[in-house]
Amino acid sequence: MPLFDARPLASYVDGQVAATRFTLALAAAFATVALLMAMLALYGVISYAVSQRTPELGLRIALGAGEGSIARLVLGHGGLMAGMGLAIGLGLALAATRTIRRLLVDVPADDPVTFAVTSGVLAGAALIASYVPARRAARLDPAATLRSE
Repeated sequence: MPLFDARPLASYVDGQVAATRFTLALAAAFATVALLMAMLALYGVISYAVSQRTPELGLRIALGAGEGSIARLVLGHGGLMAGMGLAIGLGLALAATRTIRRLLVDVPADDPVTFAVTSGVLAGAALIASYVPARRAARLDPAATLRSE
């Protein structure tokens, strides 16, 4: 009996999981774009808040506040917004576990490691997005800021 279409087992397995691999790659791409958009949005909100508070921050610097305290103030504002978003998001994610339970294989829907890693990544992204406005606020020139009022 002649053999037709003889291939290694690995190529058969690759053919079987190709659709799943494509779906996962697409989901990863969308997740990356969503994370970048969230970072950009948080950067925009914090940068706008810094621009609105420029006279206050300039006055603080003129009265002796150091760069570190100004940066901590702005980073704290970003951390507060990120913390509120994480709390709301974790609550909604836990509520959605019943819906996604059937889509997961060998991973529990309420896996604490997954929630912890995801929260850490999002908190890190918020810190990175808050860093540039915080650095800009810390380096304000108080004389120029107070003259503009």
